[in-house]
Amino acid sequence: MVISSLPRYLVSIAPMMDYSDRHFRYIMRQMTKKSLLYTEMINTQAIIHGDRPKLLDFSPEEKPVALQLGGDNPSQLAECAKIVEDWGYDEVNLNVGCPSARVQNGNFGACLMAQPQKVAECIEAMQKAVNIPVTVKHRIGIDEQDSYEHMANFVKVVAQAGCQKFVVHARKAWLQGLSPKENRNIPPLRYEDVYRLKREFPHLTIEINGGITTLEQIKAQLPMVDGVMIGRVACDNPYLLARIDQEIYGDDTPIRSREEIVYSVLDYVDFWGDRHVKLNTIMRHLLQIFAGQPGTKIWKRHLTENGYNPDANSQLIREALSLRELVNS
Repeated sequence: MVISSLPRYLVSIAPMMDYSDRHFRYIMRQMTKKSLLYTEMINTQAIIHGDRPKLLDFSPEEKPVALQLGGDNPSQLAECAKIVEDWGYDEVNLNVGCPSARVQNGNFGACLMAQPQKVAECIEAMQKAVNIPVTVKHRIGIDEQDSYEHMANFVKVVAQAGCQKFVVHARKAWLQGLSPKENRNIPPLRYEDVYRLKREFPHLTIEINGGITTLEQIKAQLPMVDGVMIGRVACDNPYLLARIDQEIYGDDTPIRSREEIVYSVLDYVDFWGDRHVKLNTIMRHLLQIFAGQPGTKIWKRHLTENGYNPDANSQLIREALSLRELVNS
C-alpha cells in the first residue's frame, strides 16, 4: 500500500468499547460527513466463529468506516481482514493499544508493543490478503518500555512490513495496576514524542490521539501531524462534531442545529424500533446533544426513564424536545 493511496482524514472518531456501535456511527454521521468512523474493537475469534451480520453489518450512510481488529495470529488476522474488506469497510485497523487484562490474556492490544516483529508479521499477512489500507493504533509505550526510542523502533519495524498509517495514543499504558479507564487519563500526555515521530518518519501518516477535546485543540495539532483522533468528547459533547466539516475541512455546508440533528434520526429510530431495537439503545448516543444548554436535564431524564419501554418510538423523542422547549420558554 503506497502513501498516495491512503485517504487523508483530518479527524477520526476513536473505536470505543461498548460504545462505537452502528447506531453511534449513524448519529455521528449526521454531524460530520468527512471524518473517519471506527467500529469498536472486534476479536478475530468472534468474527471467525460468531454472528457476522450482528458484528459487521453497518448502514451505507456510515461510510467511510474502519473496523478495528484484536488478535495476534497472522493467518487469522488475514482471514478476518479479507472478511472485513468483502463486507465493505474502508480500512482495517489492528489494536496495539488496549491495556485491559482480558485483552492481555489473549496476547493482543497494548502488550504487542513489546513484540514489534510479531505485529509486523500480522500486518504483512493482512496486507497480502486485502487491498484496503491496513493500519495500526498503538501507545507511545508500555510499562518501562516507554522511551521515544522504543516507540520509534516499533514503528520502524512495523512500517517495514508495509504499514503506512499509525494512530498514536500519546500516553504510555501500564499493563498492571491501572484500569483501562485510568490508562486513558493518568499517564501523562507526551505530544512531543508524536510530533518527533512525524518529523523522523515524514513518509508515514501519523495521527495523534489523547486528551483532545475542542476544535481549537484539533486545529493546533494539525500542523504537527496528519490527523487527529478524538474519543470520549464524542460521547460527552457530541455536538462538537457538527462544526468539524466546516471548521476543519473547510466545507461550506450549513451547520445543523442540535434540534435538526435530533429530527434527522427519527425515521432511523422507528426503522429499528420495528425490528425490536429499544429506543434507549440508539438514543443513549444523543443524551448529551444538549450538553451545556438549558433544558438538557429534562431531555435526558425523559429519554432515560422511558427509553427502555419496548413500545417507545420517535414520539418519545418529540415529547422530550417539547419538554425541553417548555423549560426554555
